[in-house]
Amino acid sequence: MPDHSPTAYDVTLCVENLRTAVALHDITLPSLRVDLPSLAGTYPPPAGLVALGNCNTATAQALAAALRRTAAER
Repeated sequence: MPDHSPTAYDVTLCVENLRTAVALHDITLPSLRVDLPSLAGTYPPPAGLVALGNCNTATAQALAAALRRTAAER
């Protein structure tokens, strides 16, 4: 059976895409990164996780507001 897990490059690209998208809303997630342990070894899917990390309440509120605005536009 073929392995459809994302590669390290795929996950890194995903992190950069997310970093760019939140920056469009003037939001920085300081701990946003590739979760390296999820790429090491043989874990069951989903492998290649994105660690959103920690942020302060102001950043969390800004992210929530940006998501609500985007949802309202749909």
